[in-house]
Amino acid sequence: MHRPTVARAFMVFHLTLGTVVFVQSLRSAIVAAGIGSAAPPGWHVAGLAGVEALAALLFLWPATLRLGGAVLILTFAVAVAAHAFRGELPGALLVYAAGTAFVMAHGRVAAPASARPA
Repeated sequence: MHRPTVARAFMVFHLTLGTVVFVQSLRSAIVAAGIGSAAPPGWHVAGLAGVEALAALLFLWPATLRLGGAVLILTFAVAVAAHAFRGELPGALLVYAAGTAFVMAHGRVAAPASARPA
């Protein structure tokens, strides 16, 4: 594989993962808070989803990638445990956790020299 191509693909993966987790967490927080719904708020879920959304933003910022990733993995673990107690297997959360661990293991990948402006 060509190194600049791998670096670009990794950057796209990191940005996509962080953005999807942020959007999904924000949506979960809004629904759990009962915004626009007659259902009673689930503040524990809204709080966890809010922390997850903030962690996703930290994960996207290079200087706080590892901190955000660690908080994300912790929130994913809590959410997976809560779902497991209800007899559910939250596959998406497991994939998010694996992707987060992968990005954290490799750290921030700089854009390849060939992709940088001269």
